[in-house]
Amino acid sequence: MDQIILYGADWCPDCQRAKSYLKEHNIKYQFVDVDLDKEATAKVEKINNGKRIIPTVIVNEKSYTNPDNPNLASVLGINENILKTVRLYGADWCPDCRRAKSYLNDNGIKYQFIDVDEHDWATEEVERINNGKRIIPTVIINGEPYTNPDNQELKELLEIDEAQEHKVYDTIIIGGGAAGLTTAIYAQRDRFDTLILEKKNIGGNAFLTEKIENYPGFNEISGPDLMQKMEEQAKVYGATIKTGEDVKEINKKEGQFYITTKGNEYIGKSVVLATGSTYRKLGIPNEEELIGSGIHFCATCDGAFYRDREVIVIGGGNSALEEGIFLAGFCKKVKIINRSSEFKASKTYIEKLPEIENITTYIDKSSVAFEADEKGLFKGVRVKDNKTGEEELITADGAFIFIGLIPNTETFKGVVGLNERGFIQTKGLAETTTTGVFAAGDCREGAIAQVAAATGEGVLASYGVRAYLK
Repeated sequence: MDQIILYGADWCPDCQRAKSYLKEHNIKYQFVDVDLDKEATAKVEKINNGKRIIPTVIVNEKSYTNPDNPNLASVLGINENILKTVRLYGADWCPDCRRAKSYLNDNGIKYQFIDVDEHDWATEEVERINNGKRIIPTVIINGEPYTNPDNQELKELLEIDEAQEHKVYDTIIIGGGAAGLTTAIYAQRDRFDTLILEKKNIGGNAFLTEKIENYPGFNEISGPDLMQKMEEQAKVYGATIKTGEDVKEINKKEGQFYITTKGNEYIGKSVVLATGSTYRKLGIPNEEELIGSGIHFCATCDGAFYRDREVIVIGGGNSALEEGIFLAGFCKKVKIINRSSEFKASKTYIEKLPEIENITTYIDKSSVAFEADEKGLFKGVRVKDNKTGEEELITADGAFIFIGLIPNTETFKGVVGLNERGFIQTKGLAETTTTGVFAAGDCREGAIAQVAAATGEGVLASYGVRAYLK
């Protein structure tokens, strides 16, 4: 559980102050008197470079030297103004954790962040709260747990008063991936006031890519690093970015676009749809029940949970092999299941497989059903040999599915033209069938699912916006 140790002494005024503050806010802690414990005195001196400074407070193995009450409030997530304590279990690689942290920071909410990668007890606590599922962020507000609350839910739970915005933007970009960020950079350079609305985290699917080796200018760069550079550049040029904004409706009235999210409304003179795509599911028995509890779609997001354990990867394209190779770097064993007789991935990935000892491939086998153990937790996937019809159960601790993408365009039905697969139809300078609305990136018909291609489409969309606004 949460570990708070206060090294101090009964005669110390600041120690008394810190103890009173913790007690007042019902924070449990262990008090260690340095006058009675020589080892504690030595530890305090080591932490403070030879100085015996008390109180020294340890919160989950991190030290704080004589923190005042505001510092304690910040570290422990104590909010005096709303009389609530907030604790967020998450990880730095988790997109929704970044979104939640950003929202809390933007609204001045203090919270205690506990990294599940650093503390085994934190992972166990998350699983206990979520009935065996490792779902983050899990937010504790005044002792009550909330699993992956969106911004609107956080707003209501924490009674955050957001001023309604009535500003009219030159262009509103829906989606904060590579295409959306590039559009914003170019639009702002043209002196167009730009707003990005992102449902989850800035960076889209590229943010979830552990390593990118084909983006011009970089022999190798991580997805998070590249997306962070793009985000910083967009902000430097003046773009406004709001995360956790899930667009529900777009209406055009008197030449302006009114965009409604779960909790707000924004107005723009033009719109760029850059919502990207999401991972396709298999649609086989027990898939939905086990998602988040053994079944995943992002190795960068959830792979860390399976360090030194066995995992299954389903798929035979570039994403499946790329993520499988990534997982092999820290998992005990990776079992790749491909329903075709040959992998569809590029030769670069295929040629790497024989060199990796802890990767086993299962070719020409179709996934029939996922299976759980007696506790309802993931056990494995049952597959059928496409030639013989024989079935077998391939066991592992978890599975990752990489079988393609579905465009995130459900909200735009009736707003712009979509093809039979749901991709947005465009022409010319990324123009959709609705004047003033443009599309870029993986949600667009004919798009190439590559970061470099997405940035090019963002440039094209920005030129379309420029021509329309002028």
